[in-house]
Amino acid sequence: MTTAITVHQVRRPAPGLPSPDDFALVSGPLPETTEGTALVENLYLSVDPYHREVMEEDPLHQPLEGRALGRVVSSRLDGLHPGDLVFHRHGWRTHALVSEGEYSLLPGWEGVPLRTRLSLLGGTGLSAYVGLTRIAKIQPGETVFVSAAAGGVGTAVGVLARLMGAGRVIGSTGSPEKARRLVEDFGFDAAFDYHDGVTERLREAAPEGIDVFFDNVGGDHLAAAIDVLKPHGRVAWCGAIAQYNDPANPPAAPYNLYDIVGKSIRLEGFLVRDYRHVQEELEEFLVPHLRSGAAVPAETVVEGIENIVEAFIGVLSGKNIGKMIVGTGRE
Repeated sequence: MTTAITVHQVRRPAPGLPSPDDFALVSGPLPETTEGTALVENLYLSVDPYHREVMEEDPLHQPLEGRALGRVVSSRLDGLHPGDLVFHRHGWRTHALVSEGEYSLLPGWEGVPLRTRLSLLGGTGLSAYVGLTRIAKIQPGETVFVSAAAGGVGTAVGVLARLMGAGRVIGSTGSPEKARRLVEDFGFDAAFDYHDGVTERLREAAPEGIDVFFDNVGGDHLAAAIDVLKPHGRVAWCGAIAQYNDPANPPAAPYNLYDIVGKSIRLEGFLVRDYRHVQEELEEFLVPHLRSGAAVPAETVVEGIENIVEAFIGVLSGKNIGKMIVGTGRE
């Protein structure tokens, strides 16, 4: 390729879902490699719910920050050579310049697809792993409930909880079809459409209560989980999709918040960026399961940089199953 394409945010979004008009495709010459930099051709790009919050804060007329996997094209940076595969955070573009400290070399795990480094072996899987092991401290035989269970982090929680010996894994999602697929394709014991009533359906799925709630939503899901959690249950709070599309009007606090005291529930929020040191531990745990087929990544892959905005809006409106990944067609 002799032309680089970047996807710029050109205006702040109105409340609700972003619009394609909030972005613009910008073409230009390939960035020039200077001393201490390497030019990377991106192969796979990540779009995530947190980008909706980033849209309220990042400068306009430049690409959003985002996770990316790419191949080095040229390098004037010690330690990087043409053909090397790297992870970096200069996404939403076909080509990126990286410098020291802005990339990590990707190990070559035979039998593990490259894009898995953005799903189960990437920040998505690390979020699930940290939430289960460091925050909730899951124990074998426990019952785990996951909100937004058909999303990237949600499906990863289901996979990892099962590998860690959970006795029962329950998920909520946005449609009967997704609920069916969670059970039939991704190893959940039960799943339900949250439109049918979260508390009622959760009680049906876990009549003896839940031990762990992995929350990606907040709002009514957190209230329902507090109702159904056993005494000394744990909540790992990873995200709050319920407020991403209208951050100025977040949902009210759960009506039963004080029950956290009465039940001695522990609720802890976390940011995966504070746990980068756990990445190697995740890889050691998960790579053998990926090779054996015991762990199967849930991924929705959209091809073409020109479709990245559509993929992003799809994540926010629940169009994906598993991790949403954009391929540039260059692998």
